[in-house]
Amino acid sequence: MDDEDATVNKIALGLCTFTLAVALAAVLLLPFSILSNEVLLSLPRNYYIQWLNGSLIHGLWNLVFLFSNLSLVFLMPFAYFFTESEGFAGSKKGVLGRVYETVVMLLLLSLLVLGMVWVASAIVDNSKTSRESLYDLWEYYLPYLYSCISFLGVLLLLVCTPLGLAQMFSVTGKLLVKPRLLEDLEEQLHCSTFEEAALTRRMCNPTLYWLHLDMKLLHRQVVTLQTQRLVLEKRQKASAWQRNLGYPLAMLCLLVLTGLSVLIVAIHILELLIDEAAMPRGMQGTSLGQVSFSKLGSFGAIIQVVLILYLMLSSVMGFYSSPLFQGLRPKRQDTAMTQIIGNCVCLLVLSSALPIFSRTLGLTRFDLLGDFGRFNWLGNFYIVFLYNAAFAGLTTLCLVKTVTGAVRAELIRAFGLDRLPLPVSGFPRQHSKSKLQ
Repeated sequence: MDDEDATVNKIALGLCTFTLAVALAAVLLLPFSILSNEVLLSLPRNYYIQWLNGSLIHGLWNLVFLFSNLSLVFLMPFAYFFTESEGFAGSKKGVLGRVYETVVMLLLLSLLVLGMVWVASAIVDNSKTSRESLYDLWEYYLPYLYSCISFLGVLLLLVCTPLGLAQMFSVTGKLLVKPRLLEDLEEQLHCSTFEEAALTRRMCNPTLYWLHLDMKLLHRQVVTLQTQRLVLEKRQKASAWQRNLGYPLAMLCLLVLTGLSVLIVAIHILELLIDEAAMPRGMQGTSLGQVSFSKLGSFGAIIQVVLILYLMLSSVMGFYSSPLFQGLRPKRQDTAMTQIIGNCVCLLVLSSALPIFSRTLGLTRFDLLGDFGRFNWLGNFYIVFLYNAAFAGLTTLCLVKTVTGAVRAELIRAFGLDRLPLPVSGFPRQHSKSKLQ
């Protein structure tokens, strides 16, 4: 890589860093606002928290909205075109030539997106006022475009979050030591070590087995046995508290958080049918510190914050585990710059839709501030109701499937049914002992 490419990558990496900072601010925006409201309720006249007021919170929401627009519409497209550009034909080579080409490509892309937004606006609302409002680029066009992007982000959260909630159980199971019933770790470790040594001898003396086994297959078997031996050694070194208490408590916490999320959404569905005030809307005033947004007070606010962060973590995990976006997962020291840009865009879309996602599901009563509450589709009862019903149904389905599958797998391992030979169709199951040479 020459100096020019290094400079281009540094600039693109700086833009990606700024975008990730905006994404992190969007994730912490709603939790910070909820906790700030509770602090103002608990300490209304404290001198040291006079800086914490409604104007500050409104300013943070507006800044996050502004920088999210700026990153999605300008910075990330500029970073992508900048890394892919080579300068116009016949022009002087260098970073400045790439900047010219990137600016031209960005202008063409802006015109294309502007036309698509106008067409979409004409299809959704063909009134004269709606068409004229889009001529105001800063006040109406960018918020309308961001509304469309946020709607896509909310739909993406609807798909990724239930999948991520199911993945949380399997990932936690891999990180922690599982308790196993009716098993002898010493015997399993001895058998695994013995099989690994036998296969290693086969690989060291390939002449006797070259006609019977492929060396690549032998190598894969050795790697599998080594991984199994390391897992068994880790479980053997773990204390009784880790084996018998840590894993059940972690699973119980995940189960409680997931079940509580589904319960809150189910209650919110009933409230949507009864009370119109349950619909998400924007807060007009700056009256923070007047009333708690949870019926349980500060304890309820902490639960809301934990649930919001838990669902965000689950959505990111579900996003990277989905078959459609699995190839976008970054790899350590092996990630292209275009792939980094794609990850930043996706994370920003997910994080900027988190406040709307949380308020639409009724996880909090804290109304959306600033331009976040101006989205037209938030006032559509059918969209909000169907969204809540779909989330509750998908999450319940994933949770039941994961829990029942995990219980069935543990029972199979506990009784040793996984070590039985598979039956061949048309023949009865026969028990045979493998001989290690």
